[in-house]
Amino acid sequence: DDKSFNQTAWKGIQDAEEELGIRSNYLESQEVADYEPNLNAFIEEGCDLIVTVGFLIADATAAAAEANPDRNFSIVDFAYDPPIPNVVGQVFETDEAAYLAGYAAAALTQTGVVGTFGGLPIPTVTIFMDGFVAGVAKYNLEKGADVQVLGWDPEAETGLFSNTFDDQQIGRELAVSLMDEGADIIMPVAGPVGLGAAAAIQERGNAYVIGVDSDWFLTSPEYSDITLTSVMKLMDATTFQVIEDVINGEFEGGTVVGTLENDGVALAPFHDFSNLVSDELQGELDQLEADIISGEIVLD
Repeated sequence: DDKSFNQTAWKGIQDAEEELGIRSNYLESQEVADYEPNLNAFIEEGCDLIVTVGFLIADATAAAAEANPDRNFSIVDFAYDPPIPNVVGQVFETDEAAYLAGYAAAALTQTGVVGTFGGLPIPTVTIFMDGFVAGVAKYNLEKGADVQVLGWDPEAETGLFSNTFDDQQIGRELAVSLMDEGADIIMPVAGPVGLGAAAAIQERGNAYVIGVDSDWFLTSPEYSDITLTSVMKLMDATTFQVIEDVINGEFEGGTVVGTLENDGVALAPFHDFSNLVSDELQGELDQLEADIISGEIVLD
């Protein structure tokens, strides 16, 4: 129930239960030591597919898969190189959608300063921040502007991190720090910690938050009055796809990649703030999306 990647992946399983008639269950790991026993519990239950979530559980998933080559696994937010034959990695080009969010933020900031921070300096976090910074840079290039991004330097790979995905108080403190430096639009990439940032932004009352993973306007309606948009990672769709492959006998180890082109990632609607987005800006965002899909804009 993190209103983020765990919950979204679980939604994909629930959707499959409803639409495909599977039976499902979940185990929640409170700490790293829980990964192996939880995986073993599902192996002993005889599950046809075991879905794990997150970069941090990658080693435990690989060990379980290699020890049980006759079982199917899928890991959300990670892929193995080389691939493991009985594991499907689900990864997402979230920088594509974050690029659009960065461009929009640069267009809509009133202070000329926007900000971001992460939970941990791991690839699944920093890819959001990379895209966001690149989108702002694109706006500056196109408009001759000088919008500043606080919280992440993709060249030096240094920035602001809460070093937790749980402590919302740290999220509040980081958001306050960014707002004190002038940021009026902030994208926290830190799971539930980001909700602490949203609370601080709501209290300050002169800034917006950009959600990540899910559409925060819908999943965290208590912050809908300050949620400008969200960078969505549609893990429910990719998880559902893997389950369907198992049912149809088409499961193969490898990687599923969510992109703008296949609707695996997306920029959420602006909802109540659509009035801030001019037809011209919306047209520019649509063109940027088309250029990313066509390969005219290439992100690293």
